[in-house]
Amino acid sequence: MAKSKAGTVFYCQNCGYESSKWLGQCPGCKAWNSMVEEPKAASRGASAGAGARAHMAAKPAALSEVSVREEERMHTHMEELDRVLGGGIVPGSLTLVGGDPGIGKSTLLLQVCRHMAADGRKVLYISGEESLRQIKIRANRLGDFTDDLLLLCETNLGIVEETIRSVMPDITIIDSIQTMYHEDISSAPGSVSQVRESTSILLQLAKGLNVSVFIVGHVTKEGTVAGPRVLEHMVDTVLYFEGDRHASYRILRGVKNRFGSTNEIGVFEMKEEGLVEVQNPSEFMLDGKPEGASGSVVSCSMEGTRPILLEIQALVCHSSFGIPRRQAIGTDFNRVNLLMAVLEKRLGVQMSDCDAYVNLAGGIRIMEPAIDLGIAMAIVSSFKNRAIDDKLIAFGEIGLSGEVRGVSMAEQRVAEAAKLGFTTCILPEVNRSKLRPVAGIKVIGVRTVQDAVDMI
Repeated sequence: MAKSKAGTVFYCQNCGYESSKWLGQCPGCKAWNSMVEEPKAASRGASAGAGARAHMAAKPAALSEVSVREEERMHTHMEELDRVLGGGIVPGSLTLVGGDPGIGKSTLLLQVCRHMAADGRKVLYISGEESLRQIKIRANRLGDFTDDLLLLCETNLGIVEETIRSVMPDITIIDSIQTMYHEDISSAPGSVSQVRESTSILLQLAKGLNVSVFIVGHVTKEGTVAGPRVLEHMVDTVLYFEGDRHASYRILRGVKNRFGSTNEIGVFEMKEEGLVEVQNPSEFMLDGKPEGASGSVVSCSMEGTRPILLEIQALVCHSSFGIPRRQAIGTDFNRVNLLMAVLEKRLGVQMSDCDAYVNLAGGIRIMEPAIDLGIAMAIVSSFKNRAIDDKLIAFGEIGLSGEVRGVSMAEQRVAEAAKLGFTTCILPEVNRSKLRPVAGIKVIGVRTVQDAVDMI
């Protein structure tokens, strides 16, 4: 397998690196066993040369001569989606929406089509996975649609391109990019070369015709968009739809956005009539929290400009095996192990013979270090079997020396806790010294994790 057959090349499935022979490790992204053999794409030397000659007259511009104006936005009438997009849909943008099968990607985009068509904008929905009848059945559950929404079931990218140029819609939905194929490329739909070529053509259409294009992408078992990694670099915005498809709540997270922040999230609830926005995520995250139970504490995380209160649950029990079991759901497993090591070393809490389980209730996934203090207090609460006050909230980052470090936007976190009826807030002393008084809540600053644990 050292030599490639005539007319074929090897592509890396992760980054799109091209090689004439098979390699065990990709030189581009260093991934192992990611090279796949595919037929060569048709040569485009002539068209590339013509494009180069057409742009020979282009001249560089001075930075001071470039005018800066606010990007025009098209509002989707879905505040959660507009927040993640940075304020609305930018004309001529290319957005990639990824997520697990059955999570609600097509439902979300069909609802966007409904709202935009109701505003009088021309919308083209192109599906390569469903028939017109299947789309109609799903649309009937969402409500009434106007005639400004046009449907097309097609996988040939040449026909799709001609349709977009003739219809000239304001918004185009491609569901999904893995089903599209170009006739000049002999490989199967969904392959590296097909996905890359399809996205390139859609990018040219979006920028050239000023059409906003949304493409749906399948995800791998690792949770990333299937196909070459270059796919995410080509688009303007990458959105991931997260959550358990068997649960009712979904989280839309922006991981790349050239027109806004990448830290914002949108929360939706899946109902019979479609996806419904959750205006106050903190309220539903704390819904069902047990009262007077050990190992349960409320913490606060910031997602962009939005504070989210969540319940951290911990269960520590003696292990019947030689090696104790540790498990974390919703947060970084290695971070939990680090915090348990700090508790054993700095506080003398011996948990070397105990199983430990940490769970973030509500199905949300948080990686912010500000929930360290909440995790540590939940673990000690379960270990000592002592309940923490139900009206207490704690947040702060814990260092290896057991110190509690400051976090950003502490005032917004405390204000959100006071709004939901919490009466006590434990936070880093460095934040408390700079915090203005908040009515209805007692603020306690701590310098070490020992100070916080002493309050249990």
